[in-house]
Amino acid sequence: MRWNYTPVRAESVEALARGLGTTPIVAELLLRNGVDGEAAIRFLQPTLASLADPFLVANLERAADRLLLALQRKEKVTVLGDYDVDGVCSTTILVCLLRRLGLEPTYVVPRRAEEGYGLTCTSIERALEAGVPDLFIALDCGTNSAEEVAFLRGKGAEVIIVDHHRSTEPPASDAILINPHVFPAAGDDAWRYLCTVGLVFKLAHGLLKKLRQEQHPVALSIVLKDYLDLVAMGTIADLVPLHGENRIFARHGLRVLAETRRPGLISLMQVSGLKAEQGLVPTDISFRLGPRINASGRLADAALSVDLLLSRDPGFCEQASRQLDGLNRERQDIERQITECAERHVEERFATAGGLVLFDEAWHPGVVGIVAGRISRKYNRPAIVLGNEGELAKGSGRGINGFNLVEILGACADCLDGWGGHPMAVGVSLRKERLEEFRTRFEAAIRARHDGSGVEPGVELSGWLEGTAVNEVLMGELDRLHPFGMGNPEPVFGVRGLRLRNRPDVFKEQHFRFTAEDAAGRRISGVAWKMADRLPPVGTPLELAVQLNWNYYNGRRTLQMELLDWRATGT
Repeated sequence: MRWNYTPVRAESVEALARGLGTTPIVAELLLRNGVDGEAAIRFLQPTLASLADPFLVANLERAADRLLLALQRKEKVTVLGDYDVDGVCSTTILVCLLRRLGLEPTYVVPRRAEEGYGLTCTSIERALEAGVPDLFIALDCGTNSAEEVAFLRGKGAEVIIVDHHRSTEPPASDAILINPHVFPAAGDDAWRYLCTVGLVFKLAHGLLKKLRQEQHPVALSIVLKDYLDLVAMGTIADLVPLHGENRIFARHGLRVLAETRRPGLISLMQVSGLKAEQGLVPTDISFRLGPRINASGRLADAALSVDLLLSRDPGFCEQASRQLDGLNRERQDIERQITECAERHVEERFATAGGLVLFDEAWHPGVVGIVAGRISRKYNRPAIVLGNEGELAKGSGRGINGFNLVEILGACADCLDGWGGHPMAVGVSLRKERLEEFRTRFEAAIRARHDGSGVEPGVELSGWLEGTAVNEVLMGELDRLHPFGMGNPEPVFGVRGLRLRNRPDVFKEQHFRFTAEDAAGRRISGVAWKMADRLPPVGTPLELAVQLNWNYYNGRRTLQMELLDWRATGT
C-alpha cells in the first residue's frame, strides 16, 4: 500500500495556528481541507446562531407560505419520502411538526421492490388510495418527476418538492421546488450542499418563524433544536460534505441524538449496542443506526422506520427495533455473499479496469449499494453494482475522492433508463442488453478524468507525528475538528518512533490488538482490523499509519490507535 503525504507550507501552518490560537496540527488539518481565514474560525465555532435565514433558500418562503395556508384551511396533506435514512428522517420531521401544528398528514414511503425509487406513478397511486390531498409533498425525490407532478396537478393536488439530487432532465416546473442544485445562487455555499433533511429543517424553521410572528401558541412552544437528532442522522448517512451548515447540523445534532427523548431512537440505539452516555460519533450512524433504518427499505417496507421514529409507544418501539435489527442481519448475510461474488468478478475479469460495473442475475438490488461502497473502498475505484430486476439491471454506485459520479454518468446517460444522485452515491437502471455498452462508456469516462496511473490502493496521510505526541492533549485538539465525515475526513497520521515489545494478540482469527512503546517508554494501545495475516515484528522500529480514537471499556476511557498499515522504519 502506498503512503501519500503532501506537506502544507510551514509558513501557512504557522500563520493560521497563530491566528486561531491553536496547534500546528489543527492548523495543518484545516488547511489540508481548504479551510483558512474567517472560514477556519467558523469551522472551529459551528454555532446554531450562525445558521442563515431560511428564506435565503430559493422557493423556501413560497413553500412556507403554502404550508401556512394548509394550516389555516385545515387541508388534507400527504407526504411521500424516500426510503433511505435521509428520506425517512425528512418525513419524520415534517409529519411530526405538522401534527403538532394541528394537521393529520398521511405519509407514504415507496416500496423499493414493487414501486422503485422516488415519485413514481405506482407510489403515487398508492398514496392517493386514501383520497386526493389538497397538498402533496415529496421529500428526497421528485426533482426530475415532471410527468408525475403533472399527474398530481391534474388530480387537483398542489405539490411541494424538497430534494437535493441533481437534475438529469428539465426539473418539475408545476411545483414549488426547493433544491439548491437546481437554483444555485451567489453566496449560498453554506447551504447548497444540504441533503433533504437539512432543507426540511430550514423549511420547518421558516414556517415556525412565520407562525411565531403571529404569536401562534404551539409554534412558540416548539423547540426546533429538538429535531437536530434526525437532521444529524440524515446528513451523516447521506454522505454530504460536512462543511457549512451541514457541519453545524452534524455537530449539534450528534449531541441532541445522544440525549434524544424519542422512544424509537432510544430503542434503536439499545438494539444497536450504542451507549449514548459515552457520546456519539458519525460512525455510530453510518454503521449502527443508519443500516438498521435502511434495512426495512431494502428488504421490506421502509414505512416501518418512519412508524418507529414517530411512535411514542415504548412497546411498539421495542418490537419494531428488533424487527429492523433482524432485517439488518438478513441484509448483512445477503450483502456478505454478494460482496464475495463481486470481488471474484473484479479479480477474474476486471483487475485492470479504471472503473467497475458489476452485475449478476442472482444479486438482490436492495443491498447492492452497500456492496458498491465496499468494492469502491477495497479497490480504490468508482464502482457500480447492479442486481436483477426483470428486464432491467438496477443498482447503485459509489465514488471515491476525485471522481464525480454525476458527471461520469452524465457522459453515459444515453445508455441508461434512469439514473440520479450526487457525486459520491448514485442510483442506476438500464436494460440488460446494454450492460457491455455501459461498461465501455463508464470506463472511458473514468479514464478521461484520470491520468492512467495504477489503481493500487493508497493511504493518504494527514500529517506526521512522533510517538511522544500521541497523547490526550492531542485528542483534545482533534476534538475541535469533530465530527469527521465527507469533506472533513478523519485524519490518518503517520507515527514514527514506535516499537512493539510483545507479540500482537490475535482475536477472531482476523484482527489483532497490540501495545506500542514510544521513545520515552510510554505505552499506547492499538487495534488492527482484518490484518491478522500481517503482524508487525516485535522490537523493530516501526512507522504506523493510524487513526486515533477513544476506547471505552469497564467505565474507563483510553486513547487507542486504529492501525491501517505499518512498515519498518527506513523502508
